[in-house]
Amino acid sequence: MQRIVPDLPSASLPAAQQFYADVLGLITVMDHGWIVTMSDPLHPGVQLSLMTHDRTAPTRPNVSIQVDDLDVAYAAAVAAGAEIVHPVTVEPWGVRRFLVRDPDGNVINVLEHG
Repeated sequence: MQRIVPDLPSASLPAAQQFYADVLGLITVMDHGWIVTMSDPLHPGVQLSLMTHDRTAPTRPNVSIQVDDLDVAYAAAVAAGAEIVHPVTVEPWGVRRFLVRDPDGNVINVLEHG
């Protein structure tokens, strides 16, 4: 496990970015237009993402979990009988990922940076 980042829904990314900048002092470290990741400037690993939708998957995840080995995580999810919401995919923004649903219905974006 390398990091865990909450993925919050947003109807207006600019308004949400302004809120988190004004209230918590977060800065934008990634902006793809549909997902924005913000971070504490003094602690770059402390992050949250704001999303309007997921560009390539059928649903927006609740959280993103970056792992060391995506293939091991995927095999474990399949072996556990978990619902795979989005198959292992190499995304244009430089990650390999899959989406899986947990027993409570939360969608988890499991990713590995390429």
